[in-house]
Amino acid sequence: MGPVQRHSALDRALSRLVAQVRGEVLAPEDAGYEEELAGFNRIGLADHRPHVVVAARATADVRAAVSFAAQLGLPVGVQATGHGTAAPARGGVLVSTRRMNAVTVDPLTRTAQVEAGARWHQVIARAAAHGLAPLNGSSPLVGVVGYTLGGGLGPLGRRYGYAADLVTRIEIVTADGALRQVTRDRHPDLFWALRGGKGNFGIVTRLRFGLVPVRRLYGGGLRFPGEQAGRVLDAWRRWTATVPEEMTSSVALLRLPDAPDVPELLRGRLTAHVRIAFTGGTEEGERLVRPLRASGTALADTVAEMPYAEVADIHQDPTHPLPYHERNIVLRELSADALDTLLRAAGAGSSCGDLMVELRHLGGALLRPAEVPNAVGSRDGSYTLTTLSPPGTPDAVLRAMEPWGTGRRYLNFLAGEDTAGAAEECFDPGTVARLARVKAEFDPGNVFRLNHNIAPRA
Repeated sequence: MGPVQRHSALDRALSRLVAQVRGEVLAPEDAGYEEELAGFNRIGLADHRPHVVVAARATADVRAAVSFAAQLGLPVGVQATGHGTAAPARGGVLVSTRRMNAVTVDPLTRTAQVEAGARWHQVIARAAAHGLAPLNGSSPLVGVVGYTLGGGLGPLGRRYGYAADLVTRIEIVTADGALRQVTRDRHPDLFWALRGGKGNFGIVTRLRFGLVPVRRLYGGGLRFPGEQAGRVLDAWRRWTATVPEEMTSSVALLRLPDAPDVPELLRGRLTAHVRIAFTGGTEEGERLVRPLRASGTALADTVAEMPYAEVADIHQDPTHPLPYHERNIVLRELSADALDTLLRAAGAGSSCGDLMVELRHLGGALLRPAEVPNAVGSRDGSYTLTTLSPPGTPDAVLRAMEPWGTGRRYLNFLAGEDTAGAAEECFDPGTVARLARVKAEFDPGNVFRLNHNIAPRA
């Protein structure tokens, strides 16, 4: 660490930390500090300025960092990729886990095991070699652990449920610096809370979860000009009431800037993007998608037979860091009146400033409880409605749609400082109370509060 004047107790604690950690320990004046903080959603939004960054290389580094913070009464944050940041680490200790990224797949048990910093593209590639797939999200660059702990809603959701539903074992460092192995039989309350309650209970260093037998999809996207968005959305709304649970889909209204890194087809204009992921046969998929193809004149149509390893081509999420707020509500229904309201707020001719307004179809396995119960909320919704916005954009679209909401939000689709206090809006009161009790048992001092926080309550 660089030379700074520090209190002797802090000096001694830092010296011990440096001696214990295999990775680097960085303060603001150190070379590499800024680079270590950089995450996907940082620029102008989540500017971390912790007292100390621990670039962890092993579980022992994480334990040392948490013990150091607890000794000094400092809060702890964790970052693998920097997606979905809620509360920037301004002060305290930030544990960077991106170097802990080992992934193993066992085709016999159909399971994967990942370290804290692993990303979905690693799991997708290794599982695909055995004809298997994880319940990953739309972007393969997102970290596996944070996504899964927040529920995990992806292209296989209606067929197989939330990613958290398939978790079988969690290794976690809790606020006392202890390393715990958590399963349905060991620390069952903590096992329940971690699967849905996200990073409130410690730093997960290793995760084991089930894989599903999916080799290929009938999937891709249909892109339509913005002036046809009303017809397309209405066709999709009626269509979602008829499709089997093997069909997972969403539709997004996109207003992307006229910038060199945006595909020319999408620059500076409103487009509607229908995303399709069907686990059934190609012939059946073509029949099911026909009404959507007939709803307008497509600018592009990439829906076809595809290996699951190419699942990222469906949503085509951004791959370069950008500043954004992400907000959402869960809808109980999408009636004709609701759709009219949405189009007035976000359709052609509106004053909408959001980069993306997306509807995702829920239902199917997403409505059913997990075989081993967990804390994932929003199982009573029909759709999620999510906005991705430049910082400072008014929350007008979601406010207009609140009459059709369930009163809940989905935890993984929240990012930005204005969402830091929204965690309790993602669960029913009974779930919030139970999460708070588990928090009080394993983190009574709320050490892990640089997140979508649930405060400890006895």
